[in-house]
Amino acid sequence: MSNPKLFDVHTHVQFVAFKDDAEAVIQRAIVAGVWMVNVGTQRDTSAAAIRLAQKFPEGVYATVGLHPVHTEKSFHDTRELGKGGAEFTSRGEEFNYEEYKKLAVHEKVVAVGECGLDYYRLSEDTKEKQKAAFLRQIELAYDVKKPLMIHCRKAFDDLISVLQATTHQLLPRPGVIHFFTGTVDEARHLLNLGFSFSFGGVITFARDYDDAVRYIPIDRILLETDAPYVAPIPYRGKRNEPRYVEEMAKKIAELKEMNFGEVADATTVNTKKIFGIK
Repeated sequence: MSNPKLFDVHTHVQFVAFKDDAEAVIQRAIVAGVWMVNVGTQRDTSAAAIRLAQKFPEGVYATVGLHPVHTEKSFHDTRELGKGGAEFTSRGEEFNYEEYKKLAVHEKVVAVGECGLDYYRLSEDTKEKQKAAFLRQIELAYDVKKPLMIHCRKAFDDLISVLQATTHQLLPRPGVIHFFTGTVDEARHLLNLGFSFSFGGVITFARDYDDAVRYIPIDRILLETDAPYVAPIPYRGKRNEPRYVEEMAKKIAELKEMNFGEVADATTVNTKKIFGIK
């Protein structure tokens, strides 16, 4: 098996934004030395991530999970995350443990999620639904012995409380806080719980996360694109895709005063350890 130069741990090439060229996008990334994890957000996108991973002998993996915004019917305009987003309406979904477990045991599935908490513009009722679905996914991850892929927006206090209360169900390498937007203090709590952190395109054009990148040790940092959203500089205004993950490695190298090769090597090693990829 070959070794990737870079690893995009959180992307969504199974989404409709890539319906006409998903395999070509993946092939471009693999040729560039980039491997990837396509992240499920509902039952259908989780199953689609597995189907896509099965088409490639190496370099393409999947996660399965229920994103917190999909725990109830809601409208979203993802253009707030940068050009390349789109409007979508969530139909709402109940987390079905047995259905997700059937998906989670697949050999190409490396994590459970995208799960977590998202309190942006949502009600108190919704918070309880999100917590209930999150707790079930923590249980599932422990059951199938795979790490968590966690989404958190405007909810770090509650996220940390939930994780602290479920430490008996966390693996030694419990998972990834994706697209981390918390404070240094929040990072410290999550580091103490064993989590790692992935950073996406926003770090290339906003300075809000510089302190967190500098604070978190390199052996706890991973790379992501969150494609098709939030394309990094110099691709702002375009649809994001996995091969652009190189720009995040460059920015992390700059912020941590390391060279690009060191960041590329370290983040790839970190990814393989967390996800059990040989």
